[in-house]
Amino acid sequence: MSVLKLVGVLLDYPREELWQHGEELLAACDDPALSAARRQQLRSFVQQLLDTDALDAQAAWLASFDRGRSMSLLLFEHIHGESRDRGQAMVDLVETYRRNGFELDARELPDYLPLLLEFLAHRPGSEAREWLHHIGHIAGMLAARAAEREL
Repeated sequence: MSVLKLVGVLLDYPREELWQHGEELLAACDDPALSAARRQQLRSFVQQLLDTDALDAQAAWLASFDRGRSMSLLLFEHIHGESRDRGQAMVDLVETYRRNGFELDARELPDYLPLLLEFLAHRPGSEAREWLHHIGHIAGMLAARAAEREL
């Protein structure tokens, strides 16, 4: 499992399968592309999550990401808000996914950050870095808001 996929899994709503794949998640923390300090931080975060009761983890996720737009994991909400441009951006993103053999589950909108990270985990590194550069300001904003709220 790549680090991008791992981060996507960790940002997604914590389903029961997460605990079933704990060893795989912990192993993914050892990516040599990360510094030793980052690997340890990521491993500690994953272990803490795995040590948390599923219902408590789900409640914490809902409190963090499911209340209002400011912490939304829907990227285009931060870019386009409720404008008509958002719909076209979603259509374009779905087309990008399909062109690259990535089929969507009807459950998530295409701009859902964990879904985009899963897609990027299957793309060449240079392409993934370019996408991450484009959404970096949103990720930074979410991180700053999470820190303000001590999430």
